[in-house]
Amino acid sequence: MPGLTPELAELVARRFALLGEPSRVRLLDALHERGEASVGELADAVGASHANVSKHLNLLYGERMVARRREGPRAVYRISDPTLMRLCEDVCAGVRQGLRELNALIDRPTTHQEAAS
Repeated sequence: MPGLTPELAELVARRFALLGEPSRVRLLDALHERGEASVGELADAVGASHANVSKHLNLLYGERMVARRREGPRAVYRISDPTLMRLCEDVCAGVRQGLRELNALIDRPTTHQEAAS
């Protein structure tokens, strides 16, 4: 990455660290599918408690990855950074390709010479 200052590297690393938690990735995926959702809707979607979902959403909100608005007594969240889904799609594509390659190796018939070594 050209021009990556230490400060920018720190911010990028913080973002990757937040995305390193599978629960947060699942929440972002659920928001991507729905467009907007409340804590309760997201808790149901990912099978987690309201408190746990709220905690993760607050962390994502603090880094401006999601936005929220009030709808009466409940908060409704949406993804505020469109680059997140492009990043997730790119990473998912790479993981899927790696799995296909691994499966091809596993499913490949072994030769007599390979079996002997």
